[in-house]
Amino acid sequence: LVHFLQELGKIARVILFDKRGTGLSDRTKELPTLDERMDDIRAVMDSVDSQKAVLFGHSEGGSLSALFAAIYPDRVISLITFGIFAKRRFSEDYPWAPTDEERQEVYDLIEHGWGMGLEKLVPSRKDDKVFMAWLANYFRSGASPSAAMELTKMNAQVDITGVLGSIKVPTLVMQRTGDIDVNIEEGKFIAKRITGAKFVELEGSDHLFWVGNTKEVLNHMKAFVLNKEPAPSQAKRLLTVLAMRILNTFIASSDLKSLIANIVKGYDGKLIQTNGSIRTITFEVPSQAIQCSKDLIGIIKNLHAQVEIGIHISEVGVDQIGLAGSDLDKFVKSIFDKTRPNEIIVTQTIKHLCTGTDIKFINLKSTYQTIFGEPLELYAVNEPDSASEKELLFYPPQTSQQVSFKDKILKSIYSQISDNSFNVKILCKSIGVSERNLQRKLKKISNKTPCELISSLRLHRAKQLLDTNEYNVTEVASQLGFNSLSYFSKKFKEEFGVSPSALLKVES
Repeated sequence: LVHFLQELGKIARVILFDKRGTGLSDRTKELPTLDERMDDIRAVMDSVDSQKAVLFGHSEGGSLSALFAAIYPDRVISLITFGIFAKRRFSEDYPWAPTDEERQEVYDLIEHGWGMGLEKLVPSRKDDKVFMAWLANYFRSGASPSAAMELTKMNAQVDITGVLGSIKVPTLVMQRTGDIDVNIEEGKFIAKRITGAKFVELEGSDHLFWVGNTKEVLNHMKAFVLNKEPAPSQAKRLLTVLAMRILNTFIASSDLKSLIANIVKGYDGKLIQTNGSIRTITFEVPSQAIQCSKDLIGIIKNLHAQVEIGIHISEVGVDQIGLAGSDLDKFVKSIFDKTRPNEIIVTQTIKHLCTGTDIKFINLKSTYQTIFGEPLELYAVNEPDSASEKELLFYPPQTSQQVSFKDKILKSIYSQISDNSFNVKILCKSIGVSERNLQRKLKKISNKTPCELISSLRLHRAKQLLDTNEYNVTEVASQLGFNSLSYFSKKFKEEFGVSPSALLKVES
């Protein structure tokens, strides 16, 4: 492995990173979603001042790299994959993926013998006891059994078949003929669907790229990298598209436009078309569109109106204004025949790309027919939000990574909000980050320091309790962890412009 990386280092700067929660990365309670992992790629590139790079992805890392190349083509010079798959669930149109029974065998092996049974990954070295012992230790050091299980189950939900046709960067797909972990036909399937992709079939059965005929692998990689110029800026890119129709509202269109614009901007969305009551908005990743949809439904319901929302992923011109003749145009026109008021409907491609998130979906037993004749199953989003938490979100998040991070912070604070000994150190320990990291991330999300956030959440909860008229000021201060009544009153007035006792008098 060292030799392989050193050889690559002779022709390019090699940037390595272990995905969050594995390898040398900090351990986390939850492994990252696909959206978060793509954000991690961008974060690593930004950290080392890499504006564009050749992505090399192996196995499930190759599936992620392919998805990244489709969604962020401006950051990718070219794509190289080795032993990758497009999906991991058996189906008639993708018969090489494991069946449920075969997947369960893998789960059982991880649960009862993590690091064992690796011979199928490296059959050429299976009789080398020293190497196999090292490999087992390498895997066990890279991830705990629980992390390995969670990652394997997450990978079982991966499905990038719907985005392969949108990859426009130069692509090299390499696969070994006898690889029993990922079938050679999977590589052919993927290469056939990526425009202009070069497919290389190598002899051997090893799944790991740095075992077996590595010299041949290196030669193909070097030739591909050195002969490829950076891909030109793409006229089109793969984007998540939200189609929204507003029903029975009497609010002034200018006011409604401003409200929608503020919410969409918070999720880094872009309004690309307005046609009467229908608006079309694009996002970089699906989870942003779904979270934004929930906020849009909430604000529009407060205006005594209703909204229908459909979400799809499609190639959209970067400077596109009109949508005539596109798959996107067809989706916008047809989706509202299937939606209901205040419901979010997504295509199966969106569902697959939300693998690893806590978003729940309900199969509607209905399909959307693309302009290419491909039927896509439709799902409704079924994930109610906590109203009390939504009231306390200071700024709409920009990425799904920030959504997840903020949720962890809120849950930790809410669970200990009445403990007067609760402080920043305890918060950091409960969510598994350093104080410096918490300061940096929180400042970006909410423009507050950790101390300010804890204090503000306590004060907002105090105001909610006072609004019920069930408690006096002393009782509320005690419930929210304030030892000093005068300090509580001072901070409350700074936050709301009125003292807690004055608020009680006004409400009574």
